Amino acid sequence: MKKLISVLLSMMLALGLTACGSGDEGGASGDEGKTYSVGICNYVDDASLNQIVANIEAQLQALGEENNVTFEISYDNCNADANVLSQIIANFVANDVDLMVAVATPVAMAMQSATEENQIPVVFAAVSDPVSTGVVASLEAPGSNITGTSDYLDTNAIMNLIFAADPDADKIGLLYDLGQDSSTTAIADAKAYLDAKGVAYVERTGTTVDEVMLAAQALIADEVDAIFTPSDNTIMNAQLSIYETLTEAGIPQYTGADSFALNGAFLGYGVDYANLGVETANMVYDVLVNGSNPASTPVKTFDNGTATVNTETCAALGIDFDAISEVFAPFCTKVQSITTAESFDEL
Repeated sequence: MKKLISVLLSMMLALGLTACGSGDEGGASGDEGKTYSVGICNYVDDASLNQIVANIEAQLQALGEENNVTFEISYDNCNADANVLSQIIANFVANDVDLMVAVATPVAMAMQSATEENQIPVVFAAVSDPVSTGVVASLEAPGSNITGTSDYLDTNAIMNLIFAADPDADKIGLLYDLGQDSSTTAIADAKAYLDAKGVAYVERTGTTVDEVMLAAQALIADEVDAIFTPSDNTIMNAQLSIYETLTEAGIPQYTGADSFALNGAFLGYGVDYANLGVETANMVYDVLVNGSNPASTPVKTFDNGTATVNTETCAALGIDFDAISEVFAPFCTKVQSITTAESFDEL
């Protein structure tokens, strides 16, 4: 009998210790040493999107090392080719990835469609208008298997900057790609703002670098006072090819991301894409390691309040940086400077 009691006590003690150990560790402890496969697809090779990808990869590596888990990343770029995009997603599905990351709106839309049946989790990055494009049901409750980060652009804020710098501007150029979903709402908002103000505008569009270059030259011929470009990936891809032409013509270009200013535009206004990449990676971690449900994980939005001025372009336009910073200050969270480079790695 004593031996039986001793055995029972030993078993109870062992069970008690096991339960305590399990409860104390909490968090991701059950996943320590686990490997997760993540497929990342980028829409096009440009400074904005590449910066996002670099920060997603760096943050996932940091989170993995900190929490003793591994993220095996498969990265690809479809270069704005729908057929290539479909094949990349098919490869991710065939390789049974644990989660897909969609960088930019067209990739998010394609991944959403491709995962309706298999329900592979998708976390998107830099989708400007995820609700109107049908990527999510709402920002608060995305629904299904998808959530992510949005680089929603406050177009009126950029318009305010244009007229703060030049109150007498009476013709504004709108430069964008008709096929870019990220530009649709922003251009509509810009037109509404200018209509209400009674200011004329000229629209020029392009779908390739050559077409964008021709569109920029047309806006010069149109004698516009300033140009507005939203966070449009097609224009971003052509930015290094047009900024000198616009600057030499004395036309300031106001754009929807700091990467445009990095590539020579006078001003970029919008979200911090490095931070957006970090927050996207944090969402990936929460879904895979912490078990967060994408359907009920709110889409993350960001403050649009930073104006980034290219000081080289500013000087070439004959504008004093300190003076224009004071003019812009009431309309921004902050004004910061940047110089021209092909990528942020070169700074």
